[in-house]
Amino acid sequence: MVAALAAVGLASTAVLAGCSSGDDGASGTDDPAASDDGGNDSENLNEDGGGETCADNPENPLCGSSDTNMQGKSIEFGYSRIGGWPPSSAPEAMWPAFQSYAKETYGYDVSDLAFAEAPFGELFQKIAPTLASGSNEFNLMIVDSQWLGALSEPGWIVKADDVFSLNPELDIEPYSSLVTNTYQVYPDGSGQRWGFPQMPDTQGVFLRKDWLEDPANQAAFKDATGKDLPTTYEEYENILMDDFLEIVDFFNDPSGGVYGTALMYSKEYDFFSCAYYPFAYSTGGEIWNPETNDVYGILNSEVNAAAMEKFVGLQDYQPETFATQGIGDMIDLFTQGRAFSAFQWLAVGAFMHNPEAPEGGVASPDQYLAIPLPKFEGPDGDANIIGAMGGQPWVINSFNDDDQMRVSVDFLKWWYLPETQDVFILDNGGLPWSKEGAANPAYADIPYLKPFLYMLGEGRSQDFWHLPEYSEMLAVQQEAFNGYATGTVSSAAEALDYSAAKQQEILFNAGRTTVAPPEGTAGRTLQ
Repeated sequence: MVAALAAVGLASTAVLAGCSSGDDGASGTDDPAASDDGGNDSENLNEDGGGETCADNPENPLCGSSDTNMQGKSIEFGYSRIGGWPPSSAPEAMWPAFQSYAKETYGYDVSDLAFAEAPFGELFQKIAPTLASGSNEFNLMIVDSQWLGALSEPGWIVKADDVFSLNPELDIEPYSSLVTNTYQVYPDGSGQRWGFPQMPDTQGVFLRKDWLEDPANQAAFKDATGKDLPTTYEEYENILMDDFLEIVDFFNDPSGGVYGTALMYSKEYDFFSCAYYPFAYSTGGEIWNPETNDVYGILNSEVNAAAMEKFVGLQDYQPETFATQGIGDMIDLFTQGRAFSAFQWLAVGAFMHNPEAPEGGVASPDQYLAIPLPKFEGPDGDANIIGAMGGQPWVINSFNDDDQMRVSVDFLKWWYLPETQDVFILDNGGLPWSKEGAANPAYADIPYLKPFLYMLGEGRSQDFWHLPEYSEMLAVQQEAFNGYATGTVSSAAEALDYSAAKQQEILFNAGRTTVAPPEGTAGRTLQ
């Protein structure tokens, strides 16, 4: 496992992140459905459905292949993927099975799967120039959910609704609206779908179950607190953050090289933002007004500042290098036995143990317990949790030629077959996102499935902006937020106020809002 992790580069790349606001809407933006959908033979093949069915016109490329129209052909095919993230590379490992399926079902040969990959922070810059030039180099793409606006507004991707109207078997019922709002819809709240779920993800915490069950630890905790040490999932599912931190404090022993917990504060991609958002969301904080696209006066609130102070204050239970921590560091600290707990994307669960772990580390999944994020006292006084969404959708390149379009649709039909999903989930670290998949008893033994589905429940997680300006907005706040963690920014309030002003400026300059940023924003620097 050590070698495997080194190969995928989890410690140094933004492997899955992609938290973006499924419940948030977006207005004041051009309707991507009305934009130019690209310049190829597959343009506007079934825009808005048009009432046409594949029985009416089986030659429509968005129907996929018929029994005859691809016979004897050889097709070159490629996709883009996130470097260092195994579920994103799983399609390549599974590709020979699709090649056999295509040959047996439709009579054509498809090439070995070509691919381009890069970490999240770099992948968009790698694929965008090819799409801007009208290239079909990447026929299918695994992308961050936050890119839906940037990809759909220029007409670079096919509207998924057009595929669903012709192939209703692909319009699969999701486990919750979070799936649709995160991986498919743009503009937010419009109902227009562009993506096909590939890898879903929510947040949780991994705990050392073996430490919790140790009789010596149980007795010591009872002596110290007068309370029993919780050991089961059921006891942790509704635990409050302050009660959880009491347990974290008990296991925190920096002098012995063991820390109570680990969270992400790195300024790389969206690491800090996604780890921080649950502290804000759950206590009543908001990050923007999705109806007006305004940020200033919303992100820079007292509630959000208090949430950030609490979030960064957890450095007391972490290594001194906490401000640089990302996904890979959560894996390393936890599996090496240096942290009792780790706040982590649940889709990373397959890597939260290491058969070659050092003594005291996590060599088996039997040694850990995966739980949902602890709850906070919400604005109404009730226990509340709203996590950030992660994960990625598939999107189809609108510049594909007719045969590449057919192969893209054929692949998605194969990808969503139950037997294909079994291989993806059981052998390649995937997770289910549909109602049918979530209820599949074959997945019941995945040790992090229960908290994943809990956090995928209605109202328990949300994504954030899907606007084309997301990259600029994210870079601004990652620098400011991380600056507060490192001490280069004076306060949480300053980090939030700076970010809110700069993001307001970005959206105003893009014509997304009519409200100008505060005077002097253009020349403002972090303090």
